[in-house]
Amino acid sequence: MKISVIGGGSWGTAIARLLHKKGHAVNFYVRNKDDRDNINSLGINEKYLPQIDLLGLKAQDDIVKCIDSCEMIVMAVPTQKFREVAKSIKDIADGKLIVNLSKGLELNTLDRVSEISSEILPNSNFVSLSGPSHAEEVGKEIPTAIVAASNDYDSSKIVQEVFSTDTFRVYTNDDLIGVEIGGALKNIIALAAGMSDGLRYGDNTTAALATRGIYEMSKLGMKLGANPQTFNGLSGIGDLIVTCTSIHSRNRRAGILIGQGLSSEQASKKVGQVVEGIKTTKSAYDLAVKYGVNMPITEKLYEVIYNNKDPREAVVELMTRGYKQEIEEIFFE
Repeated sequence: MKISVIGGGSWGTAIARLLHKKGHAVNFYVRNKDDRDNINSLGINEKYLPQIDLLGLKAQDDIVKCIDSCEMIVMAVPTQKFREVAKSIKDIADGKLIVNLSKGLELNTLDRVSEISSEILPNSNFVSLSGPSHAEEVGKEIPTAIVAASNDYDSSKIVQEVFSTDTFRVYTNDDLIGVEIGGALKNIIALAAGMSDGLRYGDNTTAALATRGIYEMSKLGMKLGANPQTFNGLSGIGDLIVTCTSIHSRNRRAGILIGQGLSSEQASKKVGQVVEGIKTTKSAYDLAVKYGVNMPITEKLYEVIYNNKDPREAVVELMTRGYKQEIEEIFFE
C-alpha cells in the first residue's frame, strides 16, 4: 500500500520504519531540515531515535507530493497542530484514510482529534492508533500490542492488516470515544505519577494515582458516551501502566521535573519533545467542569501547572478530601 507518514518525531519515525520494513511504499514527510538530512545521510533519526537503523527509509520535504499519490495518511503530529496540518492538506487529503497517532484534546474547542478530522476532512474515514507503545521499543521491534479504533469497522480492519507484524500486534475496537479519551487522559495521570516520583514519594502513591486515575478516565469517558470496558483495555489501563512507569515516558519525565520544582515550561524544554499531558490537563479540566464530572487528580494537577499550587499541598488536599465509597453509582446505572 502507498502510505504517507506526516511527522518526523520519535513515534512517526518508528511507525514509518515499521511500515517500510513490512514492504509498504512509504512517503515520509519530515518538516525539520536537519532531521531530514540526518535521516537521509546517516540512516537514523539522530534527534529522536538515535539508536535505530531506519533500514534505508528516506525522508521527504514536500508534503503535497507525499500525500498526492498515497492511499493512507498517518498523522504523527502533536494534537495542538493537527488542525493546522489538516487544513493545509485538505484539498488533496480529503477522502483518503486518516490514521492518527497523537493522544490529546484540543485546547479551547476541547475536541478529540477525530472530531477535528471530521470537521476538516469530512470524506475521510478516521482511525485512532493507540495503546502502550513507546517509539523507542517499537523501533527496536520489541513485542507491542496496540488498538485501532474507528467508527468504521472496515477502516479499522484495514489498519489492523496494514500495521500488524510478528512484533506489533493490532487489535480493533469500535469505541473511538473511549480509545481517544483513554489515550489523552493517561498522559495527565502520568504527569501526576512523575510528580510523585519527583517529590520522592513511593510505589504506594504511584499505585493509588494510577488506580484512581483510570477511574477518573472512565467517569469522563462514560459521560461522553464511551464504553467503560474500553478503559480496561490497551488504550486505557495498558497505556496508563506504561506511561506512568516507563523511563521512555516524556509525560512522566516532565512530571518528575515539576515535582522537583521546575515550571511546566521549564520541564517541557528539558524533556525536549512535546509533552501532550500539559495542555491536555487544561482541556480535560475544562471538559470535567463543562459536564460536571468530579476529577480530583486532574483538578489538582491543573492547579499545580496553571495556578502555581505547590505539589505537596496538592497531595495533602487529595489525601484529606471528604470520605467516600470507592465505587460510585455512575458505574451501576
